[in-house]
Amino acid sequence: MTRTKPLRVLQCGLGPLGIMLLQRLATRRGFKLVGVVDKAPQFAGKSLHEIIPIPELENLPVHSSISQAVAETKPDVCVIMTVSDLVRIESQINEAITAGVHVVSTCEELSYPWIRDAALAERLDQLARTHGRGILGTGVNPGFLMDFLPLTLTGLCHQVDSVLVERYQNASARRLPFQAKIGAGLSVAEFEAKHKAGSLRHVGLEESLHFIASQLGWKLDKAEDILEPVLATTEIKTANFTVPAGHAIGVRQTGAGYRNGSKVIELVFHAALELADPRDRIVIEGEPRIDSTIAGGVQGDIATCSITLNACHRIVQATPGLHHMSSLPGFSWKAGIE
Repeated sequence: MTRTKPLRVLQCGLGPLGIMLLQRLATRRGFKLVGVVDKAPQFAGKSLHEIIPIPELENLPVHSSISQAVAETKPDVCVIMTVSDLVRIESQINEAITAGVHVVSTCEELSYPWIRDAALAERLDQLARTHGRGILGTGVNPGFLMDFLPLTLTGLCHQVDSVLVERYQNASARRLPFQAKIGAGLSVAEFEAKHKAGSLRHVGLEESLHFIASQLGWKLDKAEDILEPVLATTEIKTANFTVPAGHAIGVRQTGAGYRNGSKVIELVFHAALELADPRDRIVIEGEPRIDSTIAGGVQGDIATCSITLNACHRIVQATPGLHHMSSLPGFSWKAGIE
């Protein structure tokens, strides 16, 4: 169905990625930003122009409550870009769905929540069905490059025996919070301490692994998630870091799924400062064999903002409930209203 008016969007979360999405939303046809929400004290009483002074954005007030913003702005979709974990985002989703709007979020654990917390996923699904709205967690990874895209490529196959996905990123081209999240600049001891505390990892690799398995109809015997630092061999200087040799410049995280004792899914996430050969590669062993590489890799921040906005058009067309990327109507970029 072709819309005859722009999709009304309420944006929740004014972190670096949320601000980047707003800047892109300002010039994207087919969308209208109608409200902004962030509970952080530094935004209290401010208008959007005080935070992002670009002429394309309307001078909207920053609300501290999703429900209040929905009541005043009447959006079609609430985009939530706040946290990575299910437990903390559940109340925000509840507030938006109860107020009567669809939800698209970049929360990594929401991309395939059934494996991590089936009871919470069931609560969200029932809430969405009750209110006739849709919920989706998505992003570049998890959400697309290491799960939805390889699944789409298997559509070319008569037989699939195994799936390998490699994502090698030059973290110097990413925003500072991403560089900190992968441990750039830490000593080996500091890296290990943060790893043990659970604050240093690529969130979503487990979700991608089980999403692929579920959609291929594979029941996994065992799943692994191994994380290790990528260490500098010489001193590295970037705009944000000076990293001595022997300290971490990034992370290598490998997820593996086993079926009948054999490894059938392997996901390699490798992100490091000044990486010389970034790329995204998918290898499907089967009939036919597929080996597909995106040279240079996909810039993650730009892609996440794009996927999030593209998903907004799809979630309003979807049946009510909690969705994943494969349960949406055909996913693609969509031109604005002609």
